[in-house]
Amino acid sequence: MSYLRFDKTLMINLEESLPREILRTNKSGAYHCTTIVDCNTRKYHGLLVIPVPELDDENHVLLSSLDETVIQHGAEFNLGLHKYQGDNYSPKGHKYIREFDCEKIPITTYRVGGVILTKEKIFVHYENRILIKYTLVDAHSATTLRFRPLLAFRSVRQYTHENPHANREYQEVENGIKTCMYPGYPELFMQLNKKNEFHFEPYWYKGIEYTKEQERGYDSNEDLYVPGYFEVNIKKGESIIFSAGISEASTNDMFEKFEEQAARRTPRDSFFNCLKNSAHQFHNKQGGKHYLLAGYPWFKCRARDMFVSLPGLTLAVDEVEEFESVMETAQEAIENYINNRPLNCKIYEIEDPDVLLWAIWAIQQYANATSAEQCKEKYGDLLKDIIEFIHKGKHDNLFLHDNGLLYSNGENKAITWMNATINDRPVTPRTGYIVEVNSLWYNALRFVAGMMHTGDKAESIFADSLDELAKTTAQSFIDVFLNEHGYLLDYVNGQPSDWAVRPNMIFTVAFEYSPLKPEQKKRILDITTRELLTPKGLRSLSPKSIGYNPNYVGPQILRDCAYHQGTAWPWLMGFYMEAYLRIYKTSGVSFIERQLIGFEEEMRKHCISSIPELFDGNPPFKGRGAVSFAMNVALILHVLKQLNKYY
Repeated sequence: MSYLRFDKTLMINLEESLPREILRTNKSGAYHCTTIVDCNTRKYHGLLVIPVPELDDENHVLLSSLDETVIQHGAEFNLGLHKYQGDNYSPKGHKYIREFDCEKIPITTYRVGGVILTKEKIFVHYENRILIKYTLVDAHSATTLRFRPLLAFRSVRQYTHENPHANREYQEVENGIKTCMYPGYPELFMQLNKKNEFHFEPYWYKGIEYTKEQERGYDSNEDLYVPGYFEVNIKKGESIIFSAGISEASTNDMFEKFEEQAARRTPRDSFFNCLKNSAHQFHNKQGGKHYLLAGYPWFKCRARDMFVSLPGLTLAVDEVEEFESVMETAQEAIENYINNRPLNCKIYEIEDPDVLLWAIWAIQQYANATSAEQCKEKYGDLLKDIIEFIHKGKHDNLFLHDNGLLYSNGENKAITWMNATINDRPVTPRTGYIVEVNSLWYNALRFVAGMMHTGDKAESIFADSLDELAKTTAQSFIDVFLNEHGYLLDYVNGQPSDWAVRPNMIFTVAFEYSPLKPEQKKRILDITTRELLTPKGLRSLSPKSIGYNPNYVGPQILRDCAYHQGTAWPWLMGFYMEAYLRIYKTSGVSFIERQLIGFEEEMRKHCISSIPELFDGNPPFKGRGAVSFAMNVALILHVLKQLNKYY
């Protein structure tokens, strides 16, 4: 039995199949994403979605979908599926699906009378190309396949509609055509490995609707351009490959490339392997730089997300060299930032006050995975530079006070991971002494001090100064954040304290170095368990706190109000589980294993074999937001790695 196989009963039930999405990336920013029945439900969906740096910094949908038609004895059976106004679906090709399996590569099996046809998709790594292999498993008479491409040539943020400016011209290439709808875009090459006939029959498919955009309160209607169709005969047992890319493919090499790419895929035959495959999809190598995207399908490389995700997406799957490769790009960006030079890369939000501290945390995980000596040799100077940059008050919004705590102004601008805004104002205006910023600060002081104590006299003196500062920070942290109820205040600004119970206090228990005593840690863990824990993550706000809003639904403004006001976040659960293991050690393993069951269930839901951005904070804890989120995948992998120490 395949780990990720879906039978006919589920596939033909659109209430079950349409919410399930499939994502494949090329590790260079391009991707293929749709539902498991190949019906696009988002404007971000498409067979070939690629960055076009000549136009902007967004991804662009070139090939939206490909409708296949099986022809026998003059009868046509269209396997495509699109939604139109009034909840109308056409051509309803999903009724021919007998099985969908994506354990290794996505493979759909269709049955049309006596015809059994399989479709397998490969998104080629480091190339803007998708390959689709069709195999006629069984047929009792002559069979023809027709392929009708639906083109968009537009940003993922926009829609296309019928217009007189679209270029209808095309040129023939080997076993196919190339075309480009608008200036500035690359040419799209569509080819088959076998000689075929292309029939020029330009037409606009009008009024295609995307249900996920409707749910989110956005415009949801577009027209797609069809230049014509390809027809090719296929025999029983024969396989045919369709290629779509921005360069001409060698039709003689298509099978070899398909098989070579398929052989390199890790089967998604377990919870860990699903997450490992998902981890690989966030890597983005462009222009000699190595980034980690924050999520799919709409996120870019955000500095905080990158550093929080980096250990889990690399070290937790035993890919130390990948950590170092990403860190090489990140280190250059950090050094440029602290020296007030242009970043010269596509890393965003590096100026947020907690980002450099998360970078230190990520490097700390590298030291734990390799050795302190190796870590110091590679990143010792960077660690020292970051600490001195903060200590000397050079950060625009990170101020070290005499009590050893860091102060940041977040009244008018969202400055932490709780970054939802309405009319450019933060929904959760966290300002002053922020709990996780100072948890990160204390942990960083102790970690860097311990590393520098192994150096020369100058480094030892520097380490001593950090230890002294850490002592002051520890006492002030307890005085400022720990309240009489035994949990930590989320932020303190000299005004009446905000008593809301939020998950950011869990970092202080999870980090390797903490200013708290064991009994204080346990009390915080107990309160977190009681008020914030769900099967899908930690709530961003306790149901007992004012403003609790657990359901991330509706138009943008309503979703922004709920984003950090009660929704559940799996990456926070990762730190919670690490905190739990720090306190309970071996006796806590069975509890952690039970918590992970809730995430293994997600491998067959939402985005198959990945974890979405967030979940509603109340039952049934429905997945919401981006279909695949880097921090969530990373922290679950990080916990799985920690569990290995106890087996």
